[in-house]
Amino acid sequence: MVFEHRAADWDSYRMDVHAPHRELESVAREIEVVEAALAALHRAGILPHTNYDHEKMLAHRRAVRELFEIPWTAITPRMQRLLYAINAIIQPPVMIAAGVFCGNTFISNAGAAVGPGACYQARDLVGVEIDPEKAALAEANVRKIDPTGVARVVAADAVDFAAGYPGQVGLLYLDADGDRGRGKAIYLEILEACYDKMPRAGGPGEPGAVVLAHNSVNCAERLGTYLEFVRDQAHCRASVNVVIDGEGLEVTAR
Repeated sequence: MVFEHRAADWDSYRMDVHAPHRELESVAREIEVVEAALAALHRAGILPHTNYDHEKMLAHRRAVRELFEIPWTAITPRMQRLLYAINAIIQPPVMIAAGVFCGNTFISNAGAAVGPGACYQARDLVGVEIDPEKAALAEANVRKIDPTGVARVVAADAVDFAAGYPGQVGLLYLDADGDRGRGKAIYLEILEACYDKMPRAGGPGEPGAVVLAHNSVNCAERLGTYLEFVRDQAHCRASVNVVIDGEGLEVTAR
């Protein structure tokens, strides 16, 4: 059984990938759509609550607009807000984002802990990009928002990095493309490399680790084995396909 939350206008809500800051709807409407998605994740037991600071989110958005070099991006304003909100709610001490291109996807997650949108203190937020030139651009972008180095970008293979990471991981974001024709199918390899480092939910105040997989709609066919894995309760406690735009986000509780 597939658990899904779908916005009524998900298929008509579209952005120009070369104009990521263009307003597509009112902020009030954007908040309404994202809050409905957060409520669905709360009902599924993935999020402990749905509260986040809207003003801090907008401060984060302004900083990205003013400081980041973004050649193009498929992260819509709705998805940017959703990623920020999930991280602001979960507040992972450690986050790994696999496949970050220029850093926009990474900072949409990490921005809840660094820069003007920060609402908590993290220990280590790592963006992983296999292409050294893209990783350098992403790192330069991130440094403009976070001079502390808590958020950082490394040029590495995400499977190898996840397998070798020395501690627990509270949130894993997946947006990588594998070589040798694997494409988005590499998501499962990255998750499996990180799986034993991601704590399960415990008692009150211990919601467990969360996995966010971008492109759960437009790349659903290539993500078949990944989606089967996370939707199997033998492996993960709960998983919801959040469809607020044409890309989609699978949100999974370990």
